[in-house]
Amino acid sequence: MKKMLLDDVSVLKGVGKKVKETLAKLHIYTIKDLLEYFPFRYDIAEMKHISEFIHDDIVTVTGKVVYPPTIQYYGRKRSRLRFTIEVDGVALQAVLFNRAFAKKQFTQGKTVTLTGKWDARRLQITVHRYKMGSISADAVIEPVYSVTEGISNYQLRKFIYAALDQFKNEVAEILPPSYLTAYKIPSRRDALEAVHRPKSKEQLKHARRRFTYEEFLLFQLKIQLLKKRQQLRDEQFRQQIDHEKIHSFISSLPFTLTNAQHRALREILRDMEAPIQMNRLLQGDVGSGKTAVAIVCLLATVTASYQGALMVPTEILAEQHYDSICNLLGNRTHIALLTSSVTGKERKAILQGVADGTIDTIIGTHSLIQEDVQFHRLGLIIIDEQHRFGVEQRKQLREKGLHPDVLFMTATPIPRTLAITAFGDMDVSTIDEMPKGRKKVQTFWVKEEMLQRVLTFIEKRIDENEQVYVVSPLIEESDAFDYENALELYNKLSTYFGERIHIGLLHGRLRNDEKEAVMKQFMNNDIQLLVATTVIEVGVNVPNATVMVIFDAERFGLAQLHQLRGRIGRGDKQGYCILIADPKGDTGKERMHIMTKTTDGFHLAEEDLKLRGPGDLFGKKQSGLPNFKVADIVHDYRALETARRDAERIVKNNLFETDATYVHLRKYIEEEAESIHLD
Repeated sequence: MKKMLLDDVSVLKGVGKKVKETLAKLHIYTIKDLLEYFPFRYDIAEMKHISEFIHDDIVTVTGKVVYPPTIQYYGRKRSRLRFTIEVDGVALQAVLFNRAFAKKQFTQGKTVTLTGKWDARRLQITVHRYKMGSISADAVIEPVYSVTEGISNYQLRKFIYAALDQFKNEVAEILPPSYLTAYKIPSRRDALEAVHRPKSKEQLKHARRRFTYEEFLLFQLKIQLLKKRQQLRDEQFRQQIDHEKIHSFISSLPFTLTNAQHRALREILRDMEAPIQMNRLLQGDVGSGKTAVAIVCLLATVTASYQGALMVPTEILAEQHYDSICNLLGNRTHIALLTSSVTGKERKAILQGVADGTIDTIIGTHSLIQEDVQFHRLGLIIIDEQHRFGVEQRKQLREKGLHPDVLFMTATPIPRTLAITAFGDMDVSTIDEMPKGRKKVQTFWVKEEMLQRVLTFIEKRIDENEQVYVVSPLIEESDAFDYENALELYNKLSTYFGERIHIGLLHGRLRNDEKEAVMKQFMNNDIQLLVATTVIEVGVNVPNATVMVIFDAERFGLAQLHQLRGRIGRGDKQGYCILIADPKGDTGKERMHIMTKTTDGFHLAEEDLKLRGPGDLFGKKQSGLPNFKVADIVHDYRALETARRDAERIVKNNLFETDATYVHLRKYIEEEAESIHLD
């Protein structure tokens, strides 16, 4: 990177102390920062005939001033300037706010070009910008930047244009020449000019293509370099798995593994036998058989004379896993359960067994990361529902033992575009096939006026000794939303059903022990109908639960609705999901239609990504997704996959060291990410 580009922005004319402080709020400190501060959108106004204008669109018109302007003042420094122009034989009203100084320019008979918002009812244009005289028939493209108090779009553009004029020739190409040719993209210098001062839509499209690919490539290179630096283990700690025992165990299972489960197992076991610490994500839909794969992996690490640990988010889930693992593994391993409920002598004995290695498989909650839990020879950690644990919690468990292999599991299907971005430092195994014989949950969307029929259906299912979840989006009354809430719903249903049905209530404000108690009652069928908030989204297996009724379903995203639906139909009985919703917008209606059409979690996740975007899908703070300036991981997924392949090839073949055409890219990466060492 040329040194001049690292000059302070104050080298530009007009950037004094105050402007410099304002630019700093936008994280603009150097000329490079300024040049790489890209517009977040463009006002693109094409010259069209007035008959083609659409109400509320941004339009551009050229015409003669028919009547000179009048000004109306209101409030301090606030004004409305009006005049009439003739366009295509029609008289239009033009309005400019707070630009009284322009009155002298719009004299009668003058030709002007105006761009602004079109009001078809009033035949009026609210002017954003104007130019004296006419322009060519090409589109007028104006970049719009995110600004802050103290600087306008016009001022920021002026500084960016000045930086381009003075420093554009200092911009060096960072991609090898072969990439520019292969992908038909402009040079970095030309692309910067076109992004800020596009002469045509075609030029802008290619410039944005260039920076989309560049952003993805730089991000993927950082990830691949981090993967390369993963802790190498000494050969003596490489896991030597007894495959005969594994095959024997798989043959003894009371069910047959699917092809997808076998594929995931091969990928995981191969990683465990490698001299590099495994960092893999196992994703699969609810009921796809991730737990069975996890059990095989736990046995595998024991056959290699290591210990295995499975960490889950709740005690009740830990107990369920413990029971199922004990039933399947039998006496093949020595298994223990460690949760906050395990205390006194029992806890002390378990800690001793984990420390001396007599316990080789341990199931638990966050209790596993407490300081007094010391492993003898930890080889594998499996973290279930990994998004429920914070980064620090996951890190604490990973650091126990000598670089153990780590397998993260999630029942939230993640679209491939997100998996290779958000979890780019992980390898991803996907179980995309459901076990044979499992019945698909039937999903229906109804309006609230059909509630009586829904209640009759619930009663009928409970009479057949089945159980029901009823989900509400809120815990208690909120002024902001006119929605049913769990407390009110519980009271209404209790009144309606009376003593005929035992009803329970589960929400996030209950203490953990209270939640556990309610769920145990539901599991034991002491409660037939459970009114709950989304705390049941991830959790226990109740095969007898066959009905899920979700009130105000339009409040939830597709991924969340699918997770909730996954709580039912886990036995051999038919499951039913009833969405009670009255969405007002097209997006909400589309979500309901999609839910009734498919039970494929991966398809739903892709659709949710399109409808809501990645921030909403993951939660903005927890997503771990990078903020790209130009690239869009949803719409530009092909470029993302191309960049990933290129980054893998560069790192795998050590091209930074062996090919001189990569020298500028290497330098750029080093300067951008000092924490990554390429050696």
